[in-house]
Amino acid sequence: MTLAELLKINGKGEILSINANASVAEAAIKLTENKIGALLVKSDAGKMVGILSERDIVGGMGQHGADLHDVRVSELMTADIIRCKPNDTVLEAMAMMTDRRIRHMPVFDGEDLVGFISVGDLVKCRIAEVQTEAEAMRQYIAS
Repeated sequence: MTLAELLKINGKGEILSINANASVAEAAIKLTENKIGALLVKSDAGKMVGILSERDIVGGMGQHGADLHDVRVSELMTADIIRCKPNDTVLEAMAMMTDRRIRHMPVFDGEDLVGFISVGDLVKCRIAEVQTEAEAMRQYIAS
């Protein structure tokens, strides 16, 4: 299955983002309220400049301690953005995430952001594929 197919199945929900100048406290609230693990980070001009994940925030605790809530998102975000394409397969995306030890990845069609996937999205899809294949095998063997 391609990521384009996965995004179509999952629906085109809102891709949540936060301004790079926002505080980590604002980001934490947004993550918690939406029950998500990462936000896209945008510049004042609306350009994607990074990703802020729960892991980035936890890492910031070691550097900033109790003052973390006032730190700007831009100071903790991951700026080296790993991208994937709509025609990449679920298995290719899983391999990219595993190799780079990341859990969230934006999907770009050229320069257009078309989705934001998590490793959970990919695992859920893969489990469904395996279950479908197993059922097909059971039916084949039974016939």
